[in-house]
Amino acid sequence: MKKLIFILLDGLTRKGAKDHMGYLWHMVEYKKAKYVNIRGELPSLSRPCYETIFTGTPVCEHGITSNNITRNSNMENIFSLARKSNLTTGAAAYSWISELYNISPFNNIRHRQLHDDDLNIQHGIYYFDDSYPDTHLFLDGEYLRNIYCPDLLLIHPMGLDFVGHKYGSSSREYESKLVEMDSILANLIPLWLKDDYSIIVTSDHGMSELGNHGGNVDFLRNLPLFIFDNSVDFEKEEYSQLIVAPLICEILKIDPSPYMKFKFK
Repeated sequence: MKKLIFILLDGLTRKGAKDHMGYLWHMVEYKKAKYVNIRGELPSLSRPCYETIFTGTPVCEHGITSNNITRNSNMENIFSLARKSNLTTGAAAYSWISELYNISPFNNIRHRQLHDDDLNIQHGIYYFDDSYPDTHLFLDGEYLRNIYCPDLLLIHPMGLDFVGHKYGSSSREYESKLVEMDSILANLIPLWLKDDYSIIVTSDHGMSELGNHGGNVDFLRNLPLFIFDNSVDFEKEEYSQLIVAPLICEILKIDPSPYMKFKFK
């Protein structure tokens, strides 16, 4: 049975990934990974995009229409589906992920770490400060991977989004963060591949040159997706972001939700 590590790089633009993430593109060039363009759903805001990514449904159906809506998801999602198939789930992620799929509202003290077999995400380490270092976050993920061996592990760093909001996506600071992120992945992906994990690297939304997102322009909606898994083939060069949840189900060999808009095979 395959295990999957899902990397959600918050605020990663397609152009940034193509121009500055050399390790990931090296793996694509040598056919160790595959790449496909993703068209982000609207609005290009974090919390709505999280729910779209993990449920495979659009905002008009799942109802998380803005970043100000704080509640549990009321849709089947990849974590609940994995649990129905008796898979183990984990996440090193921003607190909004825990609010959507575990307990809402998030309590900075009681919910910093959650380990409970009855939760959708059984083993989680959550941060609430956008400046939380990406290096620490990936080590949180590695801790969960090594101690709890989840079948589905989400790692969700906020560094690109934080720097993008502060300096804009055309800044030296954003470019430096892209290079740093690529270097972190270059150190970890070989370890994950050696342990026979499938890996997905993608984004929730892009970032404007002025440090904003939410609208309907290409640099906010044009996103990348890298996948390390030979069992999945893509027939088109670009897909809607709605493909992500059923793609995860396909890799894990679990039944997708009937509400997911995209179906494999």
